[in-house]
Amino acid sequence: MQHITAPELANWLGDQTKKSPLLLDVREPWEHETCHIPQVVLMPMQTVTSRFQELDPDAVIVCICHHGARSMQVANYLERSGFTQVINLTGGVHAWALQVDNSMPTY
Repeated sequence: MQHITAPELANWLGDQTKKSPLLLDVREPWEHETCHIPQVVLMPMQTVTSRFQELDPDAVIVCICHHGARSMQVANYLERSGFTQVINLTGGVHAWALQVDNSMPTY
């Protein structure tokens, strides 16, 4: 599994010459409502085993959670399920709020 930092992801998303990854937010809906990175697909962790078929196995997927632990578990699951381009956001949305978007609420 690959890992990416919040600033690295922000640079990637801001680079118009690169195709953006699918941003998979595996947090709970209340967490997503509190704060989220724009353009994420919300798929709470407990639903991934029943919904992962909705995802393109050839897409680059960046898994996101609050601090990076749940998203790492989901990334591992996706890799075991045949996905080959899975990346975990180190530090999750908390790192994004601290390092990229200071206006984002933290919890």
